[in-house]
Amino acid sequence: MHSTLIRAQNVFGFFTTVAFCTAILTALSVLLTTQEPSAKIELRNVQVVKGRPHYYSPKKEEYANIKFDLDADFTSLFNWNTKQLFVWVVVAYQSPNASALSKAVIWDTIINSHSQSHPFNPLQLLTKSPPTKMSSKGKTQSAKKQEVDPEPGIIRLKNTKPKYQITDISGILSGRTNVTLEIGWNVQPWVGALTWTLGEGQALGRWKGVKGGQSKAFDMPPLKKKSLGSETVVSSGETPRAAEASAVI
Repeated sequence: MHSTLIRAQNVFGFFTTVAFCTAILTALSVLLTTQEPSAKIELRNVQVVKGRPHYYSPKKEEYANIKFDLDADFTSLFNWNTKQLFVWVVVAYQSPNASALSKAVIWDTIINSHSQSHPFNPLQLLTKSPPTKMSSKGKTQSAKKQEVDPEPGIIRLKNTKPKYQITDISGILSGRTNVTLEIGWNVQPWVGALTWTLGEGQALGRWKGVKGGQSKAFDMPPLKKKSLGSETVVSSGETPRAAEASAVI
């Protein structure tokens, strides 16, 4: 009854119970935090060309290259239970004969929390690469970089190229109207459930929806000729205008 094995089982059972209760309390405690993310996304220019959007594409089709500006503050999404934040930008437009909007991701990134990037994080220690020799100048620059390291969640992008070109199942993108850029995110905690984007006007307790996060509507420029693409260029404070550009094949 009081053997070493039974005592070890009792200690392990007590440990798992405490760990499970602590994890539940940690996951629920984030509901008490205030989340007020904000974002501003603007179209810089859009170009529709006809060619092979990927090297493995079997045929030529219309695809769009969209450049944008993004100014976002997601610092309120980070707390003691945040492991990392996954952020993406999608293009939303209405497809013919479709009841719902078509959406395609053109850019994404992962932002690690300070605890995730901490040098004494067990995951960092297991995956740590061998140290490399660094000059005194490099050490000084690295130290300065760490001193000015901003809070995680701040994104400042200007005239950013898309990571992914978008295509449509119909093979036609030119002439699409009422197109918007939207930003979304997914909070990945250390323990607990994943949380997703709350739109503007939505709320869950102290969690508020993103303020902004959607660009002004614009139209995809028409594809004038087979060898030429059409580009919509947007300058600060100006109305979108069309310009010709050579196709990328």
